[in-house]
Parts: sequence; structure tokens; C-alpha cells
Amino acid sequence: MTRRLTEGPLVVATHNQGKAKEIAALLAPFRLEVKAAGDLGLPEPEETGATFIDNAVIKARAAAEKSGLPALADDSGLAVHGLDGSPGIYSARWAGPGKDFAVAMARVETELGDNPDRGAHFVCALALAWPDGHVETFQGEVHGRLVFPGRGTQGFGYDPIFTPDGYDQTFGEMDPEAKDRISHRAAAFRQLVEHTLGPDGPR
Repeated sequence: MTRRLTEGPLVVATHNQGKAKEIAALLAPFRLEVKAAGDLGLPEPEETGATFIDNAVIKARAAAEKSGLPALADDSGLAVHGLDGSPGIYSARWAGPGKDFAVAMARVETELGDNPDRGAHFVCALALAWPDGHVETFQGEVHGRLVFPGRGTQGFGYDPIFTPDGYDQTFGEMDPEAKDRISHRAAAFRQLVEHTLGPDGPR
């Protein structure tokens, strides 16, 4: 049975400041007190899952257990069609220990080479965990195409090289509010809101 989140605070299980800011903006209408795992000094668990959902659950459960509070984790990445879905769950690792996504985007371009297939999609998996071990999961996607060189300085990660279907701007060029309406994270959040933050959720 789906469990409702009826009160805060809520831990956002990420040490990525760009992601934490984006998630906080999506949660703002619900007036939840949001605390980032990085700000609480919580350790980052090893992501050993085989899917985005698996890794989101690992992160959410670890944060909920360590903090004693409900925790929301996001695991997301870019699946490039011409690379058989890579980097996928390894999207952050392609950026290296310094988390330099310029390196990651250059690797995507290099590995694609002259492959004409520039299709790609972003995936966002969300896991909402409680300290007692209960977990709810949701997943959203947005499809589009890759452009090189990257354009724009908004967003984070692979945003400068991804143009969503039906748009001319990359996520890196889009106003954050515009991106929040159509992104993979927004699609996953709509499911989260419907099932756990609906009429009975905090306002």
C-alpha cells in the first residue's frame, strides 16, 4: 500500500548541489523542510545497483537510516542510443573523481564518433524511504537528441549537450523553470506528488 508523506523534515539524499537545488525547487510548493544529505554530513553509500531504481533505493535507505528521517534519493543519468544506453547508471562515473562533466561530455562525443544516431534520453529514478525501511519508487524519462559542441551554462551534468524533443534549446540553455516543467526529474516528481504528496500531503 502506498504510504503518504504527511510531515517534514525530509532529507534529500544527494551531495550534488545542482541536483539538491533542483529537487528543493520541485518540493517548494509543499512547504516541506528540506535538508540535503551533504549539509548534514551524511556519508555517500556505494552505488552497487544494476538499475537507476536500485541505486536510488540504496541512497534513500542509507540516508533515512543515518538521519532517522524520511529521505528522498534521485538516481539519474543519460542513456545514449548509439552507445547501447551508456553511460546510463555510470553517468556520474564518466565524469571521473573530480566530477568534471566536460570530460564526460567529451567522452560521449568521442565514443559516438561518426555514428549518425544522436538519439538519447535522460532517466530519473526516485526513491522515498522511511527509517523503518518502507520505500516508494518512481521513474520518469525525457527523450531528445545530442548536440556537439554543448551549449549553455544552465543546469548541470550533461544538460549542455541534450536537446529535448520538440525544442531547439538544450537543457543547458533553458530557463530552469522551463526545464523543470518537462525534465525527466519533473516526470518522476509528478508521480511522487500524485502518490505520496497529494491532498493529504504537507502544504
